[in-house]
Amino acid sequence: MNASSLAGRASARRLAVVVVLLAASFLLAVAVMVRIVRTGSFDTWNLVWNLFLAWIPFVLALLVYDGARRSASRPLLVVGGLLWLLFLPNAPYIVTDAIWLDDWRLTGAPFWYDLALYVVAAGTGGILGFVSIYLVQRACAARRGEVAGWLLAVTALGLSGAGVYLGRVLRWNSWDLLTRPEALLRDVASGLVDPFAYPRALVLTIACAAALLAGYAFFYGTLRTQLAKLEDR
Repeated sequence: MNASSLAGRASARRLAVVVVLLAASFLLAVAVMVRIVRTGSFDTWNLVWNLFLAWIPFVLALLVYDGARRSASRPLLVVGGLLWLLFLPNAPYIVTDAIWLDDWRLTGAPFWYDLALYVVAAGTGGILGFVSIYLVQRACAARRGEVAGWLLAVTALGLSGAGVYLGRVLRWNSWDLLTRPEALLRDVASGLVDPFAYPRALVLTIACAAALLAGYAFFYGTLRTQLAKLEDR
């Protein structure tokens, strides 16, 4: 089988993954709309919005991966990679929406229904995040070697852990780096200068990063063979 045929199959598999994830996202949006109509409450709409945000790093990762395979210029890939890294925490952030499950029960919707919404949103967001990391990791490995690819993946996971803390606890988001950079960087700098002065922030950041690292290791180890089929050869 020639190289073009293999590349075509890999592209078709990537398209299939995108279609499945789009279908899951669409079904979630429909299910949330049904809940809104039945209860009159918009409290679960944040699942749809957060899942939309989780798509941003996934799309950027696809662009970086395909750009690397097509020998795009280094500055273009660096810009794409930095944007991907900026929005990556939005994917695992959805998992923290579990804190709202008790509050959602007050609207009268069945708990099993809300739990199903959460599981679909968190699961889809997690897959979007991990697949995006894998694609960027492989793009980096193709240019700089396997060690560089893994260093990038581990660094991205660690920074995502910090990003989840900044978003859930301090209520910052990715857009704030573009709209309110000074205030956001001031918060980050204060923690970096003396991290032990903020023990809660330090513990939560490490816990989030460790959970993401463990999750990606399981994801990678379990699905490595299937993930390899997404790559152009």
